[in-house]
Amino acid sequence: MTSSTAGKLVTSRSELNIEDYLPSGSSIQEPRGKLRLIDLIDISPTLTEAAGAIVDDSFTRCFKSNPPEPWNWNIYLFPLWCFGVVVRYCILFPLRCLTLAFGWFIFLSTFIPVHSLLKGHDRLRKNIERVLVEMICSFFVGSWTGVVKYHGPRPSIRPKQVYVANHTSMIDFIVLEQMTAFAVIMQKHPGWVGLLQSTILESVGCIWFNRSEAKDREIVARKLRDHVQGADNNPLLIFPEGTCVNNNYTVMFKKGAFELGCTVCPIAIKYNKIFVDAFWNSRKQSFTMHLLQLMTSWAVVCEVWYLEPQTIRPGETGIEFAERVRDMISLRAGLKKVPWDGYLKYSRPSSKHSERKQQSFAESILARLEEK
Repeated sequence: MTSSTAGKLVTSRSELNIEDYLPSGSSIQEPRGKLRLIDLIDISPTLTEAAGAIVDDSFTRCFKSNPPEPWNWNIYLFPLWCFGVVVRYCILFPLRCLTLAFGWFIFLSTFIPVHSLLKGHDRLRKNIERVLVEMICSFFVGSWTGVVKYHGPRPSIRPKQVYVANHTSMIDFIVLEQMTAFAVIMQKHPGWVGLLQSTILESVGCIWFNRSEAKDREIVARKLRDHVQGADNNPLLIFPEGTCVNNNYTVMFKKGAFELGCTVCPIAIKYNKIFVDAFWNSRKQSFTMHLLQLMTSWAVVCEVWYLEPQTIRPGETGIEFAERVRDMISLRAGLKKVPWDGYLKYSRPSSKHSERKQQSFAESILARLEEK
């Protein structure tokens, strides 16, 4: 080993400043003998916790898509797989694009005149716009060859009523909207999705917010209370998880939807991943690419359950009410409950938590050094 290399090692070791934490007059000595079992036992709780965090990270698992198992693994199946790729990309995809384009042509040629010319006839205009929004959502579902099975009574327009559902992708809204024109609470998006939000979807009473704006919470809370009181407003749809989860788990429900003093109607959504994974990871994939993924798959298979309406019980808090509804949705859709706040997906862990762990580990190491 050269002297320069040795110098680098000494520098990197001195940067740790471990001796600053030792009692005065003490120094780190070379180990006298072999590593003993008691030395490992002393740090085993820390090692166990670290290994558990890596192996069993239930929070990270909520936001991971599970790629399908490869099946084109031999010379007999590979030609079939290639044939399927040709069919999906060269036949089905162009047909689906034409279907969606035809739907947009019908929608825009009707929506724009209705929205502009019936300004003084609000009731008639809203009814026509509801039908048109349901129609374009049906074209979207058709462009994926969507096979959706609905269970339970279709939602109706009633005051003091709110619908809540688990959230896997933005297509949850489309799947539900083709049956009933909901007014949804949704994050404001950029691009062409944001353009649709600010024009077409606002016509059915949708409410937008921005997670980074603290003032938006107060504004949205006020709009929610006003909306549920209206007898002619479209049914209100809320995804209380606040983020997309991979349809294997449910994270904590935000309590805001359960403190409006109205009836809560749970909706359970479960996607069959036999043809495509409907989970949208917005950090890794744009919504446009997500739609292309769906349109180049064989089909999107989904089941929707409209569950029994629930009201808050005497003495029950908003958080307890939210957990009870989450239990219903998780049980019906076969999802696992985890005790995590979905908003942690958008924030970094607290530095104080990391510092406490580091300090605890340093104290255990220093205790062993002092014993020697």
